[in-house]
Formats: sequence, C-alpha cells, structure tokens
Amino acid sequence: MDVIQENHKRYSERKALYKSYGYGIDEERVFIVDKAQPLHGDILEAGTGKGHFTLALAKQGYRFTTFDISEEEQRLAKFNLKYFGLEKQVNFKIENAEYLNFKNAGFDIIFSANMLHHLVNPYKVIDEFIRVLSFEGKIVLSDFTREGFEIVDKIHAIEGRVHEVNKTTLCDIENYLLNKEFRIQKSRSRFQEVLIAYHKI
Repeated sequence: MDVIQENHKRYSERKALYKSYGYGIDEERVFIVDKAQPLHGDILEAGTGKGHFTLALAKQGYRFTTFDISEEEQRLAKFNLKYFGLEKQVNFKIENAEYLNFKNAGFDIIFSANMLHHLVNPYKVIDEFIRVLSFEGKIVLSDFTREGFEIVDKIHAIEGRVHEVNKTTLCDIENYLLNKEFRIQKSRSRFQEVLIAYHKI
C-alpha cells in the first residue's frame, strides 16, 4: 500500500471512530461551509491540520489558500487531498498565525475550524485575521460545543492522549470582535458553534 492509500486508511478509521460517538466529521464541516454562504473572492483557511475542513472546501469546488504551523500535519492533509485528486485547488503554506506573511486586506473569507481552543495567544491571531481581511469580507470561526468537546476528550483518552484546551472561548472572541466594531452572526449544530464576523458598514 502506498503512502497516500495508507494515510487515507488512517483518515477513514479516525472518521469512523468519531462517527461511533455520533460525530460526523464530514457533516459538521459541511455545516460550517453552508452557514458561511455566500462565499466569494479570495479564501484563506487558518489551521490546515490533517485537512478535514480543507477537503470539505475543496470537494465543493473552491480554490483557496490554507496554512498551518506544522509541516507534518500539513503533509498528511496534502495526502488526503491527493487521494481525491483535489490538491491543485489548494495553495498550502506554512505560517505562524500570530505573524502572517500575507498582505493587508488580502482575503475576503477567512475560515478557522476547531483551531481556536489550541491557540496560545488567540487575540493576537484574531488581530492578524482582521489585518488580512478585506473590508467587505468575513471571518468564519467555528469550534466545538460542550458536547463536541466531550467526544474529542473521549477519543483522545482512548488514544492515550490528553486534549489540551485553552481558556479562551468563542464567546470571549465574540465580545472582542464586537469591541472591534464587527457585527456578529451565530449558528450551532449539536457539536459545532459557528461565529461569522463582518465589518460594520
């Protein structure tokens, strides 16, 4: 079995594990994309990870830039995209979210799916998102609900790991963005919260 097939097998096994607890990885990512509609212009995904959200966007035909601080994680994401023949739709970058090498107002849509709870300096990252966001654009932030976090914690425990979560919540970020003169739209599923921030017109 080649490395792409092997990676897809592990990817599929992990999805099945989540599904056994009622969490559909594909369905929840599609939920985020649907709530963010309409999508236009230049799209940035923050935090590629293993490529779950990257794949959801690519499967819907979008072309976009994605970045992660981890070369290893992004390598696995590339394998996932290659398995489906979608890697040419995505511009992969290695970036530190606190110091992005992108121009001011360079993106119309910024996605961050299930990354917030990993951040050491979340407000610094949000400030960078604001800097690279076009005036007519939107920031789409999503993270797990309490029930979603419970499932992630269980799966990490099964794998002998601890799921590290910082203290900053999506609610904290909402208040921060309101103070920055953004307007907010919110949605939620059983497992995901979605916050969409727009510049006030």
